[in-house]
Amino acid sequence: MSTERPPFEHEPVMRDAIVVTFGVVPAGIVLDATLGAGGHSEALLASRDDLRVLGLDRDSDALAAATRRLEGYGDRVMTHHCRFDELDAAMEAHDVTALSGALFDLGVSSPQLDRPERGFSYRNEGPLDMRMDSDAEWSAADVVNGYDQRRLADILKRYGDERFASRIAAAIVAARPIETTTQLAAVVTAAIPAPARRTGGHPAKRTFQAIRIEVNAELDALPDALDKAIEALVPGGRLAVLSYHSGEDRIAKERIRAAETGGCECPPDLPCVCGAVQTVRVVRRVPKRASADERQRNPRAASARLRVAERVEGGSR
Repeated sequence: MSTERPPFEHEPVMRDAIVVTFGVVPAGIVLDATLGAGGHSEALLASRDDLRVLGLDRDSDALAAATRRLEGYGDRVMTHHCRFDELDAAMEAHDVTALSGALFDLGVSSPQLDRPERGFSYRNEGPLDMRMDSDAEWSAADVVNGYDQRRLADILKRYGDERFASRIAAAIVAARPIETTTQLAAVVTAAIPAPARRTGGHPAKRTFQAIRIEVNAELDALPDALDKAIEALVPGGRLAVLSYHSGEDRIAKERIRAAETGGCECPPDLPCVCGAVQTVRVVRRVPKRASADERQRNPRAASARLRVAERVEGGSR
C-alpha cells in the first residue's frame, strides 16, 4: 500500500462567482487571505492579465503547494506565511500599499481534512492536532484533555451550534485521556441520543468544527483582518468573504455593516451628525449560495455563504 500523501488540491468553492465578483475591480493586487491550494487565485489570475495576487496562509504545506501551482504566473504572485490578521505586515514586506480586492475563504480545506496526520478529520485515524500552523504550540489535544467540562461545553455550543454540548462535554471529560481523532469521534457519537444521530450528517461534525475554531483562534482573528482589508482597498475595490459557519458569517456581516455605516449611531430617521464616514457599499444584501449542482459535486460548498462589499469614494483612503 502506498504511503504517499494525497496532493494538496481541492475544488475551490464558488470559483465562478468569485471570478465574477472581482471581474469589475480596478487593475492591481488582490489579497487572497486564505490561499490554501491556490485554486481561487489561479482562477483570478487566469481571468485577468492586469491582476496580481498576494496570497497568505499559515499552513506551510498549503503555501508550498500553492506556490508550485501558481509558479507559471511568475512575479504576478506573491506569497507570505502568516495569519490573515497580519496582512498589514505582509503588505509591507512585499511593498504593497493598496488592494484592488480581498478574498477570505474561511474554514478548513479539503486537503487538510484528507491528511489523517493533521488531525482535522473525524473519519480517519490521526492524532488530536487540528493546527493550521503546524509550528503552533496549542493543539486539539490541549483542548480535549485540558479544558474543564463547562469550558468545553461553551465552545461546542458557541463554535459548533451543538445542542448536545453539555452531554458531549461530560462524555469527553469522563473518557480522558483521548488520544486520536477516531477515539474522540466515537465518544461524541455515543453521547448523542440515537434519534439525533440519524440526521444532520456525522454526529461528530459540529464538535470537530468547534474544537478546530478554538485551537486556531479563527473567530478572534477575523474582525481585525476584515477591517484591515477594507481599509486597504482602493475605491471600487471589493471584499469577498466565503463563510461556512454562522459565527464566521455573523462577523463578516457585522464588519461590513460597520464600514457601510461608518459606525454611525444616529437615529435612522434623522440626518447623521456624528461625523461617521461610509467606506463601503454592500454589493449583495442576501448572502449568495452555491448552486445545487456544485453543492452535490462538492460537499464543502453546501454550507458556504458569500458576502461582498465594495469600497466607495469618500472613505479615509
